[in-house]
Amino acid sequence: MVETVVTVERTTTTTGPPGGNPSASNNGNFWSAIRLNLDYFKTAPGLIKIVQLILGIICMACASPAQAAATSFFLFAVVLSFIITFLLIAAYFLGIREALNVAVNWIFSELLTTAVLTLLYFIAFIVQLARWSETYVPGRAANVTAGVFGLFNFLAYAAGTYFLFLAHRSGATH
Repeated sequence: MVETVVTVERTTTTTGPPGGNPSASNNGNFWSAIRLNLDYFKTAPGLIKIVQLILGIICMACASPAQAAATSFFLFAVVLSFIITFLLIAAYFLGIREALNVAVNWIFSELLTTAVLTLLYFIAFIVQLARWSETYVPGRAANVTAGVFGLFNFLAYAAGTYFLFLAHRSGATH
């Protein structure tokens, strides 16, 4: 398991802007600590996150608009996973995890989140395929395709969970 580590050096300014609010200068420290981190996306976990995002877009495109309650649940799972994955990608890309100085075990938090999304995708693709595999109705092909891509994305989330588990087991916190 390859873990990308970004070292962020923080500096504190004790003087405020002339004639202004002294806390205004401290807001710049957070933004100055933000660095673009493209190296993470050259690792297996980074590539898996990109695959998850792309497969999520395909699932949304194939299943929309929802023509059944099962498809509504499937789209709920897909959109929720897409939003969370997008936010994680943004956090890794901008180095926000390193810029924030909070005592959070990021690997464990992401492991729990990804495990829940994996379970949600597992239930969602089964419900989607079970609903649309019955008989021929208009829109069946696109919805079955969405279910199959949901299966692929479930496997991608399972792989992401596995890599996060390995990282957590090795004692990594960032």
